[in-house]
Amino acid sequence: MKRLVILGGGESGVGAALLGKAEGFEVFVSDKGKIKEKYKEVLIHNEIKWEDEAHTESKILNADIVMKSPGIPDKAPLVKQIRDKGILVVSEIEFASKYTNATIVGITGSNGKTTTASMTHHILKQELEVGLAGNIGDSFAKQVLENNYPNYVLEISSFQLDDIVDFKPHIAVITNITPDHLDRYNYEFENYIASKFRIAKNQTKDDYLIYDADDQVILDWLEKHPVQSTLLPFSLVKKIENGAYLENEKIKITIDNNQIEMSTKDLALEGKHNTKNAMAASAVAQLLRIRKQTIRESLENFHGVEHRLESVLKINKVQYINDSKATNVNATYYALESMDAPTVWIVGGQDKGNSYQELFPFVNEKVKAIICLGVDNEKLLENFSSMVDVIVETQYMSEAVKIAYKLAEAGDNVLLSPACASFDLFENYEDRGRQFKDAVRNL
Repeated sequence: MKRLVILGGGESGVGAALLGKAEGFEVFVSDKGKIKEKYKEVLIHNEIKWEDEAHTESKILNADIVMKSPGIPDKAPLVKQIRDKGILVVSEIEFASKYTNATIVGITGSNGKTTTASMTHHILKQELEVGLAGNIGDSFAKQVLENNYPNYVLEISSFQLDDIVDFKPHIAVITNITPDHLDRYNYEFENYIASKFRIAKNQTKDDYLIYDADDQVILDWLEKHPVQSTLLPFSLVKKIENGAYLENEKIKITIDNNQIEMSTKDLALEGKHNTKNAMAASAVAQLLRIRKQTIRESLENFHGVEHRLESVLKINKVQYINDSKATNVNATYYALESMDAPTVWIVGGQDKGNSYQELFPFVNEKVKAIICLGVDNEKLLENFSSMVDVIVETQYMSEAVKIAYKLAEAGDNVLLSPACASFDLFENYEDRGRQFKDAVRNL
């Protein structure tokens, strides 16, 4: 019996444990932190061996295959030991894909991947049986075991792509690539770009790569590293023969002489970045033969995802906006770009090697006060102190919201768009976003 060791007892780890057991592996789950009660119960109920708050090497280094949580870096000494012993290390995406013949749509990118994946799933589910997994929702492995959908939309992070071997989506989407997570890639942007492009590494000419043709980083990479896939670009500024482009406020998509067009005015989500997300999602839907009418209607009634430019409440004519999902500078760029009123900006968290320069024009133009919410705000203070009259620091969300309430006047926005990871003060970006919404409701 082959031994499967799983490092990390979260959603993906427990899902893989269940699938592994069903496929005849001897399974052991090990987590250096505490495993949440709800996941412990699942492991106990299914008689799967586990440990938490420790990694017992003797129970790990005898594995045939190790599935590691995307949160564990390759530099971790234990991972190095495992690799040195020649044991195969894979991500949940790689492991689960071995046990399904489904058509897979894989979506990656620095920003927009959650919205694009949710939008794509929203369109496809009108006419197909389709699961939504990866970095979002229930674990992919668990869905392969329980639902075995004929189609999946997977939101995939660079960390998950780092540990693929044979994984091959039929349709891959790269929404954009901007510097992010550089702390995991030796502060080399090239390494991070290469990681994103792994989504296409096993594709053939029968598979598709949909990508943003306005993104110079993507274009430069494709020029130097051609892929096998059939390319379908999308653009807001260039006319595209095979792919999607914008003309006179209309999205036009042509794939194999099959054309669809729709007005951007009909999209439920506003903003240039959402027009691009809609182009990518529609191109996927068209490849999978979804009716044009269904595509149009779905985009007219798709209202976005939680923690992404989410309007929370209006209090005393001040709009409170939760953009906790903006965990990098480029995501915050989109948020500030879309602000149409003076803004009190709540920013900060765990810095990932950020450069804030691209935000300077928006901060000068739109931001009236800054609230730094992090353990270490030195870099924010250095960058922004000279640009606004008011800049304050706090380590409590409730306090940040109270300060914002005092600073904002009728007609202003209060925007939580951190541009940083959440792990210094919060469990994750969802926890951060929920705390913001709770604090706003408590006003």
